[in-house]
Amino acid sequence: MMTIGDLSRKTGVKIPTIRYYEEKGLVAAAERSEGNQRRYGRSERERLVFIKHARELGFTIDSIRELLELSAHPERPCVQADRIAAEQLNAVRGKVAKLKRLEQELTRMTGCCRGDQIKNCYVIQALANHDLCETDH
Repeated sequence: MMTIGDLSRKTGVKIPTIRYYEEKGLVAAAERSEGNQRRYGRSERERLVFIKHARELGFTIDSIRELLELSAHPERPCVQADRIAAEQLNAVRGKVAKLKRLEQELTRMTGCCRGDQIKNCYVIQALANHDLCETDH
């Protein structure tokens, strides 16, 4: 059995985050020692590693909850897990496309600045007037 501090060190998940996941029901409430100290086992560590990895990939708490529920039934088809991952992939692709538009606009904006004083600075002018932007970002 591990303390919450041990679990945090072994998984790289901060203690407040572990407590948050407990509150959200992603991790079961820990057993308590006689001194009322939280105690965790291997299954909680594995579950927390799963959650951490899913969060690193951008999955929402609700998606993770659904994936955890699916993982509890290994005999089921994986179509639902594939759907959740595909939805996340589409969301990431949308964010990447938006970031590319932002990059293009910022590149253009910084390339247009020829002023030597703020009163002539294109960056300041463009931020004050969205009409100077080439794209809707």
